[in-house]
Amino acid sequence: MATKSKARADAETGSLFEENYLVRTLGRIAQDPEIALTELVANAWDAGASIVDLTIPPTNALVLTVADDGHGMTAAQFKGRWMKLGYDRIKHQSAMVEFPLEREGWRRRAYGRNGVGRHGLLCFADQYSVETWRVGKGASFDIGTKSEENPFKIERESSFIKEGHGTKVSVIVQRHLPDADAIRAILAARFVHDPQFVVRVNGESVALADQTGLIEQTPLRIDGCPGAEAYVVDSTRSNKSTLYQGIAFWVNGRLVGMPSWVVGSEAVIDGRARFAKRYSIVIKADDGWLPEVEQDWVRFKNSSKVAALFEAARGYAKKVFAQLSATLVEESSEEALIKNREDFKELSPLGRAEVASFARDLVKTAPTVSQDVLSAAVQALINIEKARGGAALLEKLTRLEESDIEGLDRLLSQWTVRDALSVLDEIDDRLAVITAIEKLSGDESSDELHTLHPLVTQARWLFGPEFDSSEYSSNVSLRTAAEKVFKKRLSTQAFINAKQRPDIMALADATCSIVGTEGFDVADPTLTRIQNVLIIELKKGRSAIGREEMNQGNGYVQDFLGSGALDGTPMFRAFVVGHEITAKTTREIELKEEGVLRGRVQAVTYGQLTRSAHQRLFRLRERIPARYEDVSGADLSAKVMRTASQANLGLTVEEKT
Repeated sequence: MATKSKARADAETGSLFEENYLVRTLGRIAQDPEIALTELVANAWDAGASIVDLTIPPTNALVLTVADDGHGMTAAQFKGRWMKLGYDRIKHQSAMVEFPLEREGWRRRAYGRNGVGRHGLLCFADQYSVETWRVGKGASFDIGTKSEENPFKIERESSFIKEGHGTKVSVIVQRHLPDADAIRAILAARFVHDPQFVVRVNGESVALADQTGLIEQTPLRIDGCPGAEAYVVDSTRSNKSTLYQGIAFWVNGRLVGMPSWVVGSEAVIDGRARFAKRYSIVIKADDGWLPEVEQDWVRFKNSSKVAALFEAARGYAKKVFAQLSATLVEESSEEALIKNREDFKELSPLGRAEVASFARDLVKTAPTVSQDVLSAAVQALINIEKARGGAALLEKLTRLEESDIEGLDRLLSQWTVRDALSVLDEIDDRLAVITAIEKLSGDESSDELHTLHPLVTQARWLFGPEFDSSEYSSNVSLRTAAEKVFKKRLSTQAFINAKQRPDIMALADATCSIVGTEGFDVADPTLTRIQNVLIIELKKGRSAIGREEMNQGNGYVQDFLGSGALDGTPMFRAFVVGHEITAKTTREIELKEEGVLRGRVQAVTYGQLTRSAHQRLFRLRERIPARYEDVSGADLSAKVMRTASQANLGLTVEEKT
């Protein structure tokens, strides 16, 4: 009776524990199976084990076990160590690991300090079992967490006879079922390789981390702090997983947290940079740093010593990055150029050299620049190069009269050496076009339709400086009008490769290019209308241009004007191009409506085009090396057409030629 009264009094005056108190206070150990099993493997290390076996079931409601061949415990030791909440391992067992007798001479520094990790199986259920044995005797215990009087308690206890030593913990999985392959990878990443410690998951050994691929090892000296060493690892030589990207801190051979290029609250480098993806840095701290590690090993504590460690690690990482990044400059700049390959190809040789040099210089100056930022910077410079390329400068040059020496001197005085080189590059490209036309127009075996004609119709500058503008492009209404004008002369295949060149049509005896410029209407500035139309008709088969061909060109312009398919009242310029012009043929016809000039039709030969082009280039051909003398017309044409492009103004589909 007295005993019952005392129990009642204790219940009234003592503290009680809510159901699952321990589970709810274990933090991530009770929520994350990776951390839970890592802690149990660490317990096996602390028990002096040489082998630890994890058996992970494929589904819930089956048994998960962690068994080791460590020193084991007697029933009394289990109750004094395992069952004591907040057990101080260093106080009762020292910081060094106890080994079985046959492993005399082995030495390890223990991970555990606060007796928390042993309850890792509570991540999977509210009750687990322990079997432990040594010196031929064993004891088994079922541990539960449902008692109000205790955070956890022994629900059942028994003894058995068993030779050897070891401990086995088991649980029937009810939640957080882990994946065996993922756990194997996690364990491999969180323990440094030790030939005296083998971990197996479902019978398959875990290849614990080592420093294969090591390229540098340096001691880190931190004033007033325990020792540490820094290692640089090349992942391309070590085949490490992505877990190793970043700076990894290891204390006493165990990973603290996860590797990252963010140390403390400061990012050392951009994790997307090539260096960050290729190299990792391992900071190995000795056991003197154990007091600075949180009990669940997911982070360091917030202390002045840890701040000093982080600062030393960041400084070392930046130093290594500066040394090694030089080898990655070419790779990084090349990747940025490849990402912008199509636009890069459109630049002149000088422009491409400028952009490539810029990319390399940027990586050298800012080695931590991310690939996205580098690519965007390269794209921006390409756009600038396009805007100030030699074509725009040459356009100003060709509009000057040869006699306007003063104007020429004034223009040239404003140019830099770079501007002059840009113009020479553009002249060089145009001379290649001229040379190709000269060779192809005199070659009876050339395929005019697919080589000469697209080359001429694209090079609008051949017909005069007023047409040397990227604003000339195909237009939907122009194409509609062309189909209406040519009617039966157009076949279903009339537009040559329409997706790429919608401005070139194949007629029965010629190819024809029709492009125009648009501008805002004077009467209604909110609307754009076609202002100028350029028609280039190239006759086939070394043809001669006579009265009939000129009248045909005249008829085209009249039909366009009367088609009703065009917005506005554009000015038409039509050129009929052939190999020669017959005698007594009118070379120019003007079309007027009510006294207003609406169009002009001109007959020209390929020779006239190339001669006038030479004149507009101020006869500069002789000043540039004759680099095309031994190149065929077809090869020159292919070279030119690979680098040329059309303007994208108002078209639904517009691509490079």
